[in-house]
Amino acid sequence: MLALKEKIKEAGLKTTPQRIAVYAAMRKLGHACVDRVAEEVAVSFPSMTIATIYNVLESFVNSGLLVRRFSSNNKMYFDVNVYEHAHFYDTADNSYEDFHDPELVRMVMEYISTRKFDNFNIKSVDIQLVGNKIA
Repeated sequence: MLALKEKIKEAGLKTTPQRIAVYAAMRKLGHACVDRVAEEVAVSFPSMTIATIYNVLESFVNSGLLVRRFSSNNKMYFDVNVYEHAHFYDTADNSYEDFHDPELVRMVMEYISTRKFDNFNIKSVDIQLVGNKIA
């Protein structure tokens, strides 16, 4: 619990019980949409609204604790891992899984850094491998 509070404080946010609960849920889930976080948080905060959870998640994104993930099912997902990494995105169940390949990230970033893009400033690169899990 102390580590969660410290992470939230380091991000410049107050450590409210709601923020602690939402961040704990994200640490457990890794990648999740608001609805999934709400299910997880409902155990300790059954009256916390979806709007509150969404606002807390957005404050975490704005402070660098989370990253947004865009899915093909038109739901916003959030990622607790804010370092450069790739993802497998399963279109069958709209789930994300981290894909750690530092060489791939390095190659893409190196390639992008040597290019000039007219009228476009690249802030980050999102590597997402899209497909389905094999049973």
